Amino acid sequence: MAFQFRKHYTLEEARALLPQLREWLSDLNRARGTVTQLDQRLGQILGAGYDAGGSLVNDWIRQLAVIQKLLNCFRKREIQIKDIERGLIDFPAVLAGREVFLCWEQDEEDIEFWHDLDTGYAGRERLPEA
Repeated sequence: MAFQFRKHYTLEEARALLPQLREWLSDLNRARGTVTQLDQRLGQILGAGYDAGGSLVNDWIRQLAVIQKLLNCFRKREIQIKDIERGLIDFPAVLAGREVFLCWEQDEEDIEFWHDLDTGYAGRERLPEA
């Protein structure tokens, strides 16, 4: 059987990453908030016809680089971010011989759900008891 993903997480591997993922999601949301504020300030400055160079643009670029670096941390591990604000994450996994996603939201204590690759959040089902 050909799988779509190279990396598949066991429940234990995915659980071990949760503290790091919580930190990355927090950093991502903080950087996104800063970019939004800088976007608004830049828009006001440009809208008024002023030059927007200097530290404001440098800060904006720096925050975009932070976001890109954090997103790459997920991408190189083949962990999918479905919603940054909610902290909705999917881990490729194999369950009963089928390729699925282990599904976790940052408000959840533990990874307790899975869904097929094509059903998404609406298709979440509780993981079988070990």
